[in-house]
Amino acid sequence: MPYPHLDAAGHPRPQLIRDPDWRDLGGPWQFAHDDEDHGRADRWMDPAASAPFTGTVTVPYPPESAASGVADTGFHPVLWYRRTIEVPRPAAGRRLLLHFGAVDHRAEVWLNGRPVGRHEGGHTGFTCDLTDAVDRDGEQTVVVRAEDQPLDAAQPRGKQDWRRDPHVIWYHRTSGIWQPVWLEEVPAEHITLLHWTPEVAHARVRCRLRLGHWPRRPLTVTVRLTRGERVLAEQRTLFEGQETEFDVAVPALRHGQDLDDLLWSPERPQLIDAVVELRDAADDTPVDRVTSYLGLRDIGWDDGVFLLNHKPYFLRFALQQGYWPASHLSASAGELRRDVELAKEIGLNGLRVHQKVEDPRFLYWADRLGLLLWEEMPSAYAFGARSVERVVAEWTEAVSRDLSHPSIVAWVPINESWSVPNPALVPAQRHFMDALYHLTKALDPSRPAVSNDGWEISAADIWGVHDYTQRGDVLRERYGHASLRQGEITERWPGAKRLTLDGVRHQGQPVVLSEFGGATFEPAEGAEWFGYDTVATKEDFAERLADLVAAAVDSGLAGFCYTQFTDTEQETNGLLTPDRRPKIPVSELREILTRTPA
Repeated sequence: MPYPHLDAAGHPRPQLIRDPDWRDLGGPWQFAHDDEDHGRADRWMDPAASAPFTGTVTVPYPPESAASGVADTGFHPVLWYRRTIEVPRPAAGRRLLLHFGAVDHRAEVWLNGRPVGRHEGGHTGFTCDLTDAVDRDGEQTVVVRAEDQPLDAAQPRGKQDWRRDPHVIWYHRTSGIWQPVWLEEVPAEHITLLHWTPEVAHARVRCRLRLGHWPRRPLTVTVRLTRGERVLAEQRTLFEGQETEFDVAVPALRHGQDLDDLLWSPERPQLIDAVVELRDAADDTPVDRVTSYLGLRDIGWDDGVFLLNHKPYFLRFALQQGYWPASHLSASAGELRRDVELAKEIGLNGLRVHQKVEDPRFLYWADRLGLLLWEEMPSAYAFGARSVERVVAEWTEAVSRDLSHPSIVAWVPINESWSVPNPALVPAQRHFMDALYHLTKALDPSRPAVSNDGWEISAADIWGVHDYTQRGDVLRERYGHASLRQGEITERWPGAKRLTLDGVRHQGQPVVLSEFGGATFEPAEGAEWFGYDTVATKEDFAERLADLVAAAVDSGLAGFCYTQFTDTEQETNGLLTPDRRPKIPVSELREILTRTPA
């Protein structure tokens, strides 16, 4: 097939696909709330036990949402799911895996009453090996217990409200299973992790592979990269141990005048198809085979400018909450694709995904259609050892899962000092911020990282400024001077807190207006929060947006991120309504958002 990546569109894990086909377990599951937390003691995980699975939930939509069929937004800290599946026993040398895209927040899984896996972290996935628990051919019973304590301020929760009803800028909760669940049969020795890191200037791609366990025999791995019918690279190497990393030479990248058909950008989102094969080193018999894709592009920054493929690139972003009225943080594959399409239609070249680790299917469409993304860790709210442990563990999983996506161009582990409310006064909080920056750079040195976006900047490759003034002339005064690119900020307190912490020096980082605007147009009825200002008519909204965007474009900034992409519950300051209708004509939005410097 010339373009294997086209088959990735509906796959829950689009950058690591193998035959035979995966099996989607979305749809109706039996369901029960367990407010008194009796289920484990009463053995609800045992198919033979009496358990009150009297309700039905549509997976993968959270039970707080209408799309789930439950639509109960009260406090229910413990949830139980049950489903009967029909599978044969795996053949000798094969394993049966059950994958969860995300379960918020703590999950335990049983098959036929036997424990098969557990995971903590509500925004990243995990896998359970069912093989040894499949005790017969035919029907098997999967049971999942999910615990999501709404009052736990040390739990990474992003914009999910800790109060019963949404208030100010926080929204209804998303508990339990909220991303796809699927089955996959694999070889006993199989690839579980596949990373691609392009190095365009060096005409190579770094490949990292991990197996499910230490191999019982010597293996070889072959990587084949193609662009359509054109073979760009084919390389074979010995696989030693459980994990290996090696460079794949891409000779075509050495031709500096002939890169247009290879390099990835929002304007030309070229994807490179990849096939990775494991073989027995002794007799060359096949062991495992997966298809994948990557984008050849470099990200950099220098002299106050953001660089894409070694050229200055101005960021035109909006803040994306990734929230849908009927399904909360969850969405269908079609809805995820449509958000990418809409962002491009209105003239944006990127989205800052806010307080959410987005579904890999959304990342796929950003890769394929060409949209830059900032990925941000959902915050906890209380600082302490427990929140540090949780954020570090979950952020490590998120970066590892997503670092091969060409669309992701920055990592943001903390936003606006959430979970670290006093880094200027409490050394431990600043150490945590800086540690997250260095952890991120250790996991992925190829992209910029921002320890704390918005204010109280410490370690950062981009200085993100949150400034909600509603006047373009004020933005011009603050950011419209040439010395901005040398880090000279005329207003040290443009937001709620000072911009930089003591001792922070500018070293060529781009300055990005990473939140601004935020005017509410037609606020929600009964809303208690009306945005950063309110405008009365469509004409007023267009005039305000044009004034602010023009000021940002004409400045010395490296880019902007408008607040926000869509209305979200009571936060009605979007460019689009909650059901994704533009508030002013698409042509007018596009003209404003693509404005060039005066």
